[in-house]
Amino acid sequence: MKWLSRRGWAAALAVGLATIYGFGWRGVTLLLAFFVSSSLLSTKATTRTERQVIANGGVAALAALAVNWAAFAGALAAATADTWATEIGSRSPASPRLITSGRPVPAGTDGGMTLLGTTGGIVGAGFIAGLASVLGYRGALVVAAAGTAGMLLDSLLGATLQGRVRWLDNDAVNLAATLTGAALAGLFA
Repeated sequence: MKWLSRRGWAAALAVGLATIYGFGWRGVTLLLAFFVSSSLLSTKATTRTERQVIANGGVAALAALAVNWAAFAGALAAATADTWATEIGSRSPASPRLITSGRPVPAGTDGGMTLLGTTGGIVGAGFIAGLASVLGYRGALVVAAAGTAGMLLDSLLGATLQGRVRWLDNDAVNLAATLTGAALAGLFA
């Protein structure tokens, strides 16, 4: 199984070192929970690039360097929620519906959501929040809500701006989602 490209490994090492610096083994445990669970859920043999690693882990790494556990966990909850929603939603027998209008769209359409995928994303955010709680952080509900909000923003941006704004590709949308999760958790925790 090749989960990361060579440059993806370099980016993951940077994210991991920042996490170790800020939070030690607790942070690495949360980071690995996101990475391993998301990779195991993947329906395709996907090799992640450095851009994908930074989009999903870069905000968490910065939060670790700032020693802000709430923002760190919120960013990872958003990344997990979005990834689980995509991977679990791809197994849905129901057609996805566009977040902005509710109209049915083909599977894989940016901004398309299924009940199964959305539920999976909420469970993913809860998984990270619950693990953060086990590791000693008390704001689990805030982290879960922040992660869910990041996932929903990802779908909203996918339906409205992704592909229409030249620089707003999937990685930029994922970065916005993790930044949202971090900001909300950091503000409300």
